[in-house]
Amino acid sequence: MTAINDVTTLEIDGEIAVVTLNSPPVNALSAPVREGITNGVKDAIDNDAVKAIVLICEGKTFIAGADITEFGKAPKGPSLFDALQMIEFGTKPVVAAIHGTALGGGLEVALTCHYRVAVPSAKCGLPEVKLGLLPGAGGTQRLPRIVGPEKALEMVTSGSHVGAKQCLEMGLVDELAEEGKLREGAVAFARKIVAEKRPLKKVRDLNDKVEAARGKPEIFENFRKANARKFRGFLAPEYNIQCIEAAVNLPFDEGIKVEQKLFRELVTGTQSAAQRHVFFAERQVWKLPDVPADTPIIPVKKVGIIGAGTMGGGIAMNFLNTGFPVTIVETKQEALDRGIATIRKNYENSAKKGRFPMEEVEKRMGLLTGSLDMNDLADCDLVIEAVFENMDIKKDVFGKLDKIVKQGAILATNTSALNIDEIATAVKRPEAVIGLHFFSPANVMRLLEVVRADKTSNEVIATSMQIAKKIGKIAALVGVCPGFVGNRILAQRQREAQKLIMEGAMPWDVDRVLYDFGLPMGPFAMSDLAGLDIGWSKEKSKGETLRDRLCEMDRRGQKTGAGYYDYDENRNAKPSPVVEKMILDYAAEKGINRRTISDDEILERCIYPMINEGAKILEEGKAIRSSDIDIVWINGYGFPVYRGGPMFYGDTVGADKVLAKMKEFQAKMGDDFKPAALLEKIVAEGKRFGDY
Repeated sequence: MTAINDVTTLEIDGEIAVVTLNSPPVNALSAPVREGITNGVKDAIDNDAVKAIVLICEGKTFIAGADITEFGKAPKGPSLFDALQMIEFGTKPVVAAIHGTALGGGLEVALTCHYRVAVPSAKCGLPEVKLGLLPGAGGTQRLPRIVGPEKALEMVTSGSHVGAKQCLEMGLVDELAEEGKLREGAVAFARKIVAEKRPLKKVRDLNDKVEAARGKPEIFENFRKANARKFRGFLAPEYNIQCIEAAVNLPFDEGIKVEQKLFRELVTGTQSAAQRHVFFAERQVWKLPDVPADTPIIPVKKVGIIGAGTMGGGIAMNFLNTGFPVTIVETKQEALDRGIATIRKNYENSAKKGRFPMEEVEKRMGLLTGSLDMNDLADCDLVIEAVFENMDIKKDVFGKLDKIVKQGAILATNTSALNIDEIATAVKRPEAVIGLHFFSPANVMRLLEVVRADKTSNEVIATSMQIAKKIGKIAALVGVCPGFVGNRILAQRQREAQKLIMEGAMPWDVDRVLYDFGLPMGPFAMSDLAGLDIGWSKEKSKGETLRDRLCEMDRRGQKTGAGYYDYDENRNAKPSPVVEKMILDYAAEKGINRRTISDDEILERCIYPMINEGAKILEEGKAIRSSDIDIVWINGYGFPVYRGGPMFYGDTVGADKVLAKMKEFQAKMGDDFKPAALLEKIVAEGKRFGDY
């Protein structure tokens, strides 16, 4: 065995050379790995005794992609293209031996090998689109030549991983080796191709599948149409599609030029920078600087939930999905039956859609116990309260829990805005109290705001974060303040949206601008969807606000066929002349002189105060990092991933521009726009939000 470099060895096994890469944790394509491939394959080619080469990796995976830490840095060592050329244009067949995952650049390496062998548990994919990129080393040109343009389109625009058995069916893999015996299987396969004198099969030369699609532009038109909603606003999926089109319509070397040009545009653009920021932010969010890594975790084997409404039921499903026994408590049998029936119906609908087998429904429902007696929560390790958003009710519930639930258990509230320090005064063990703010619908939304109160123990925080991971959430640890991080920032946008429609814009103007910015819907469409009567009381309503007047007219949103918009029987929205007149009348009553408001002003007034509020949250230490705020907004409120979250967007625009606008608005419209001290400081020091 010869060491090629620190991460690569070359071993001669009869007529077969085995080049082994070992660069933990995932054999990413760093400079030493690229050098190892280039020199290892060259040495094997130069050895007259060698007839074929196997490229294999140690550890848990084949090459799992590019080394993202090298992005934006000066290149070192041989390029990936040098390594790929050494394989593809070498005079001896190279067999890629795949286990774990061959992703991104890893699959591109495998595609330049002449043959591919994988174990059944292996997966292949080109996930670059998730980082706002496209495969930049020939992946978009070689993949359609093996699997056909249709499958290639799906793979490059979804970034999804494809199992080895499916890869074998598609022709992406030539043979499956026995699990745990990859090296033996790959070497045996290499001997077979030598014995059978099989040709050097260069993927770049396979043209049958791309030629069959030539002159059929409808393949691409139909694909774009079918995915228009999913791809809205993103550049990378469209650029990936254009590359597959180039593979179909151009010779290989011309197609590679298209791929490289589009790759350069993406890698230097703001969308990919934003998506890479989110990639790292999702890993950062779990790191808690003031909670030691060795903090003991409280064993959670049984979960209790108070309230079987939409929120309580949704929360219960998260735990049932992952095998936790759950006891759900309601005050009335009718409410309990309705809540449990809803959970069952949701599971049955999922099973009908093929997400899991029907017997899984019974398995999950078998873990659920309904009760009307809070005493049944006595032996729970974690109890989550999801009752009406009222401080007195919540304190009453916690006072009762304190007397019932065993010591050492976690007592959590799902409040979206109330003061958890005050809730904790209702118990004799405030260290056990924490906020677990699930977002609606709780069984679908990824975000969990974990809210630490003043006295919450490190054990309770660490356990809550671990539980979040177990139930498939992304958790951000935040502090107690009105609305916590997400809703506190949302309040800024909602206030400005309401003011804008009084001053001269219409609800559909504001919604259109924010939708075009990339949000799933604007604030008024969102209000109509949620229901304008949430928190509204008919008895107390005096027509003081526009919302009061809409509710009094029974325009309560989509459910009544009218809110800010008029809806047809399919819930399609159209601007409402009734609402337009109401707004004009209301503004006249209040003595507001309406004016023309530009789209730029709508965007700046809705988004910049959010960034400013984020700066205040950082200043007060209510979020650990600016990237945590971005994670909250991307996963809880649909902020476009390709803009990186409100704080990253602030850095993209420039903190100086945000500050200048806030000062301009403050001078014209008052202290709603008062700049945060941290925003002033960042500009004075020439820094970015990302530095804090």
